[in-house]
Amino acid sequence: MAPRILLARHGQTEWSLLGRHTGRTDIPLLDEGRRGAELLGERLHRGPWRGLPGVEVRTSPLVRASETCGLAGFGDRAEPWDALMEWDYGAYEGLTPAQIQEIRPGWLIWRDAVPEGESLAELSARADEVVEWARSADRDVLVFAHGHILRSIGARWLGEDVSFAGRIRLDPTSLSVLGWAYGAPAIARWNDTGHLEA
Repeated sequence: MAPRILLARHGQTEWSLLGRHTGRTDIPLLDEGRRGAELLGERLHRGPWRGLPGVEVRTSPLVRASETCGLAGFGDRAEPWDALMEWDYGAYEGLTPAQIQEIRPGWLIWRDAVPEGESLAELSARADEVVEWARSADRDVLVFAHGHILRSIGARWLGEDVSFAGRIRLDPTSLSVLGWAYGAPAIARWNDTGHLEA
C-alpha cells in the first residue's frame, strides 16, 4: 500500500478569524473552532474513514492544533511533533497582511518570508521532514497542524518548491489528503470543509 497523508487544519481561532499571522503564539480555539473539530471527528469516524484504524497520528503541540486533534477523537493516539508547528513569523507575528503591506509594500510571504523569523528554506526543510516520515512505512498518517505548514507539506509532497504553497489555500478545520496517481505524488482531496456545511 502506498502511504497517504491526511492533513487536518486546526479549528477557528480569534486570530485566524481576523486574518492575523499566528505562528508560535498559543491561541485557543473559539467555540466555532471547537464545534468544527467535533464535526471533523464525526466525519472521520464514519465511512469511508471509520476512525482510521492503523493510522499513525501526530499533532502540532500548539493548543489550537492539539485541541482540534482531541476534539476530533484522536488525542489518545496522537504524538506531539515540533515539525508540525506553524511558520515562525518573527517580527510579523500577530499582524494582518494589510498591516504588513503598510510596512513593506508589495510583500508576499511565499517570496519574501519574514524578518526575524523562519526562512523559506527552513520551512521547506521541516515540510520535507514530515513528507519523509509519512512515506517511511506502509501505513497512512494523519496530522493536525496549521495553514502555512500544511500548505508547505502539500507543495513538497508534490515535489514543488515551497513557494507553490501560495497557490493552495487551506481553511480552518479543513481536511486534505495527499496520495498517489499512476505512481506519482498527487492531491487526492484538498481544503474539504464539507463536514462544516451540513
